[in-house]
Amino acid sequence: MRAEINVTTPVGPMVVSEVDGRIVSIRWGETARERETPLLATAAQQLNAYFYCGLREFDLPLAPAGSAFEQAVWQEMLRTPFGATRSYGEIARAVGGMPQAVGGACGSNPIPIVIPCHRVLAGGGRIGGYSGRGGAETKTFLLTLEGALLV
Repeated sequence: MRAEINVTTPVGPMVVSEVDGRIVSIRWGETARERETPLLATAAQQLNAYFYCGLREFDLPLAPAGSAFEQAVWQEMLRTPFGATRSYGEIARAVGGMPQAVGGACGSNPIPIVIPCHRVLAGGGRIGGYSGRGGAETKTFLLTLEGALLV
C-alpha cells in the first residue's frame, strides 16, 4: 500500500512516497492523501536534517522504479559524496553508457535529493539541467548548501 507525506523544504513543498517499507519517490508539490508511517516520518526528519543541520548521508530504504540502465546510473550517483560533483561523462564511463543517456536517467530520477542527481554536472563544470522545480536555480542551491559551489 502506498503512503505519502508532505514535507516543506527550502526548495518548495515535496511529497515523499513509500510502498512496502521503501521510499519510491520524492516529488515537488503537495498531496491531500497524506498518511504518515514511521518510515515517512524518518524520511521527513532526514530531509529536514539535510536542509537545516548538515546531514551528509541519507539512510533510507529505496526502491526507485526504472530500467536496468537507470538503476545503474542512480547507484553510481549514490556513490557521489556530499559536497562532491561528477560529470555526466564520468558517470557514463562508470556504467558503460553515453553522457546524454546519463542525463536522461538523471532527469527521470524518482527520488531527487536522496539520489543526488544534483551532483552531476555538464562538461567543463557547467551546472547543466535539473528536472526538479526551479531547474538550475534549485540545483545551484543544493550544490551551494553542500559546499560544492561557492557563491
